[in-house]
Amino acid sequence: MEESISGFKIRGDWGDVVEHGERVTQALRDARVHEPEHDYGARYARAFEEWEEWRPKAHETLETDVSAKTADKASVEEGRGERAGKDVDEDIQTAGEKLSESYEALEADDADQAVGNWKESIDYVARAADTASRKALRRVEDTVYQRVMTQLAPYYFDNELVSANIQQSGRGNGEEFIFEVNVNDDALKDSVSDTLAEYEDTVDRWHVEIEKDTDASEAIEGAEPPPEPEDHSRSTTN
Repeated sequence: MEESISGFKIRGDWGDVVEHGERVTQALRDARVHEPEHDYGARYARAFEEWEEWRPKAHETLETDVSAKTADKASVEEGRGERAGKDVDEDIQTAGEKLSESYEALEADDADQAVGNWKESIDYVARAADTASRKALRRVEDTVYQRVMTQLAPYYFDNELVSANIQQSGRGNGEEFIFEVNVNDDALKDSVSDTLAEYEDTVDRWHVEIEKDTDASEAIEGAEPPPEPEDHSRSTTN
């Protein structure tokens, strides 16, 4: 896993993508964002549910399942810029101002301030692009988005808690995916970063969640579907 100011990135096959999503999700759970009575949960419980629904699953495919979920969310949800009441031009203007401030800080030998302003500039540009994309997507049908737009841009997810995107490269046996996930709350992101690092050190083998097919057993008279396991999300070394 690669970590940068833009998030937590993994490169690999579909199994790696699914595992990365599960690790980030479990790290968020460890921070109790799914519990409405907790500080983080009070702010992000609903956003966590949206992320849990969108994140890639082992039984899904990118071009069918993730594409459909991305189109569905993009067509009805507002992005961060829209929720803040900002249009594209405003965010682009602010991005330019932040970039100018970054250069001024460099000239004043204030590297930390320069990096901070540069990061803010990138965030505003990304937010403007997201706003423009969402507005454009609402003007076309989901099928157009799925068949055309996702060939040109990453499959993405964005809400107040998580921003994520998946890119695909290579075909056939050489198929590779790039999956980047960012936590938008800086304090929470630090916590998730620490937890992911802990997983790297302590988790020997990650058990990827697989959708269970209970139809066959239920169809047999008198048969009951197997019970749900209590927790197969991860195992640790002693």
